[in-house]
Amino acid sequence: MENSKCCRESFVVKTSIVLPPDTNTYGTMFGGKLMAYIDEIAAMAAMRHARKPVVTASTDSIDFLHPIYEGNAVCLEAFVTYTGRTSMEVFVKVIAEDLITGDRNVCALSFLTLVAVDENGNPSPVPQVIPETEEEKSLFETAKERAEIRKKRKIESEIVASRFGTKLPW
Repeated sequence: MENSKCCRESFVVKTSIVLPPDTNTYGTMFGGKLMAYIDEIAAMAAMRHARKPVVTASTDSIDFLHPIYEGNAVCLEAFVTYTGRTSMEVFVKVIAEDLITGDRNVCALSFLTLVAVDENGNPSPVPQVIPETEEEKSLFETAKERAEIRKKRKIESEIVASRFGTKLPW
């Protein structure tokens, strides 16, 4: 298909070691630090797919499934699972590895939506995505359902924002 790309063409891997400044008082990685890694790798996958600058439009819930300890390697994998006209859904998986024992755990999963932008910051068309593996096809087939949930959540957020606005509560 012309102007289409396979999921694997956007695949990105980022690996880091978790050092003391990356951890909380429990010796586990700060959630915010991991969220920054997730946003960064999602942007790289989206840019690799679109070959354009991107902005993050939304981040679905990040489910922290297992702690990531100081001294662990943390490995993030990301790829584009679905595209709209200008938007891309990116799947991110986080794996922690105890470098001494070799034990590995899936620690977090997340879906993000990023939008390609042109030189003026306006949304810009992106190639369609072609899933190849069974896992890619499964994520592709369920993407529209996740997109509907995002749209509903955005409307609810806009309602709450309009109620609270910018005024101070006192």
